[in-house]
Amino acid sequence: MARRDIGTDDPRVRVRPGRGSRPRTKQRPSHSDAVLGMVTRIDRGHYRIRLDDPGLTEDSSGDITAMKARELGRGKVVVGDRVAVVGDTSGRTGTLARMVRIEERATLLRRSAEDGDAAGTERAIVANARQLVIVTAVADPEPRPRMIDRYLVAAYDAGMEPLIVLTKTDLADAPP
Repeated sequence: MARRDIGTDDPRVRVRPGRGSRPRTKQRPSHSDAVLGMVTRIDRGHYRIRLDDPGLTEDSSGDITAMKARELGRGKVVVGDRVAVVGDTSGRTGTLARMVRIEERATLLRRSAEDGDAAGTERAIVANARQLVIVTAVADPEPRPRMIDRYLVAAYDAGMEPLIVLTKTDLADAPP
């Protein structure tokens, strides 16, 4: 590749021909052809999504694999999110669609940050869930009332309906 003469003989200066000839733009595509679905699983940057219209996939299951568009940033998508997807929505093995938009969340269950995280931050666990099921044993191990209280507060704070399920009732002492 021939070098353009830019008036310097310094070999450390690299001339990149063709760069700068294309105008840069901040206009993004509207993705009006995007299809909607819900995130059902997240695994190492790949998201399993169940489409609202299962007929779009080859096997009619409605399940596809997608990756997040760069514009969405880091860590914003959680299980339960409603997302808009473009690209290959066939659901074939080895194909990837691209998530381009996150729809508004109806509910969001959060937990407090871990020790290494910044103070005051919370992490999202699940979005758009209507009910939180709290399962605890009556005996062996003993129930932890304070933990149940925390889960109830988290459910009400997220706008979810809590449901408490008690297990191992056969192991509990009979009332006198």
